[in-house]
Amino acid sequence: MTAIFGGGGSGSGGRDGGGSGGGARRWGGLFRSEAAARADAQAAKDAAAAAFYELDTAQRGLRLSIETITAADPSPAAREAAAGFEAFGQRVDQASTAYINTVDAYDLDRDDLDSSAAARARDGLTRAKGELERVRADLERFAQGIGPLLARAESRLAEVAPAVERARQGLLAASGALDAVRASGLRADGLAARLAALSPELTRLNQGAAQHGVRETVERAERVLREAQAIRSDAEGLPRQVADIDKRLVSLRTRAEAITTRAAGVGPVLSELRRRYSAACWQDLQEVPDRAAGAVARAEAGLREVRAARDEQRWEDALAGLATVRTLLAEVDEAVSAAGDRLRRLDEVSADHSGEVERTRFAIRDAQVLAMAGRSVPDPRHAQPLDEAVARLDRAVSGLQGRHPDWWRFLTETEAVRVVVAGVVRAIREERGGRAGR
Repeated sequence: MTAIFGGGGSGSGGRDGGGSGGGARRWGGLFRSEAAARADAQAAKDAAAAAFYELDTAQRGLRLSIETITAADPSPAAREAAAGFEAFGQRVDQASTAYINTVDAYDLDRDDLDSSAAARARDGLTRAKGELERVRADLERFAQGIGPLLARAESRLAEVAPAVERARQGLLAASGALDAVRASGLRADGLAARLAALSPELTRLNQGAAQHGVRETVERAERVLREAQAIRSDAEGLPRQVADIDKRLVSLRTRAEAITTRAAGVGPVLSELRRRYSAACWQDLQEVPDRAAGAVARAEAGLREVRAARDEQRWEDALAGLATVRTLLAEVDEAVSAAGDRLRRLDEVSADHSGEVERTRFAIRDAQVLAMAGRSVPDPRHAQPLDEAVARLDRAVSGLQGRHPDWWRFLTETEAVRVVVAGVVRAIREERGGRAGR
C-alpha cells in the first residue's frame, strides 16, 4: 500500500506536476506574447510621435519662410508659393488628424490590452507614421523648390533694418540740428513743422515690414532719411541764411539809392534826345522817369516788408521779398541804362554810320561764303534769306534822308539783319554737322 500509495502518489504527483508545469508554460508564453505586442505597439507609437513632431517642425519652419517671402516679394511666384503652402496645410492636417485619432483609439497602458488590440494599434500607428513621413518629405521638397524665392526675400529683408536705422539716425541728427538753431535764438518754426510731419512716417517704420511690406518700408525709410537730411542741412544753414538776408538787405537798399540817383539823370538825357533826334528815336523812353520812380518806391516798400519778416523770423517771406525787390530794381536799372545807352549809340551812328553798315555787310558776306562752301549753287533755303538781308540793309541805308533821319530805326534794322544772318549760319552748320555725324 505504501508502495501503491507511494507509487500512486508519485504518479499522481507526476501527472499533477506535468499538468501544473504545462499550464505555467502556456500562461507564461501568452504573457510574453502580449508584452511583446504591447512593446511593438509602444515602439510604433513613439516612432509616429517622432514623425508627427518632425512634420510639425518642418511645417513651422516653412511657414516662417513663406511669411518672409510674402512680406518681401509681391511677385506672382511668391503668391503661387503661398498658395502651395496652404495646400500642404490641408495634407498636414489630414495626416495629423489620422495620427491623433489612432493614438486616441488605443490606450497602450491599459492592463487588459490584448495582443490583437496591440497589433491593431501597432499597424495603425505604423500607417500614420508612414503618412506623416511622406507629407514631410513632400514638404521638404517644396521648401527646396522655393529656395531661390526665400534667398531673394531674405536679401530684401536684410535691407530693411539698416534702412530704418539710417532713417532714425537721420531724424535724430535733424532734431539735434534744430535744437542747436533754437538755442542760438532762431525759432525755425518752418523746420520744426517739417520735422513734426515725419512723426507718422516714423510710426509706420516702427510697425515694420510685416505690416507695411518690405519694399514700401525701405522706400519710406529712404524718403524719411532724405527729408531728415534736408531739414538738418537747412537748420545748419539757417544762421548763414540769416546773415545773407541781412547782407542782401543792405546791398539792395544801397542799390535802390544808387538807381534813384541815376534815375534823376534820365530827364536831362531825354531832353538831349528830344533836342537832337527825331521823335521816333526817343518817344518809347518818355515814361522811363515815372516808371523808375514808381518801381523804386515799390522796391523800398518791399525792403521794409523784408525787414519786418526778418525781424519776425519769417525766413521764407523774407527771401521771397528780397527776390521781388531784386527783380524790380533790375527792371528799373535796365530802363534807366537804356536812356543813356540810346543817346550814346545814336551819337556814334549819327557821327559815322559806315562802321555799322560795314559790320552788317561783313556778316552777310561771311554767311554767303559759308553757304557756297562745297557747292556750285547755294541752297535756296539759305540764299533767299541772305538776299533779303542784303536788300533790307540797302533800304535801311537809303532811309537815312532828311535833316533828322530816324537813326534808331536804322540801328534796329541793322541789328535785325545780323540776327537773321546768324540764324542762317547756325542752320547751315547744324545741317552739315548732322551729315558728318551720319
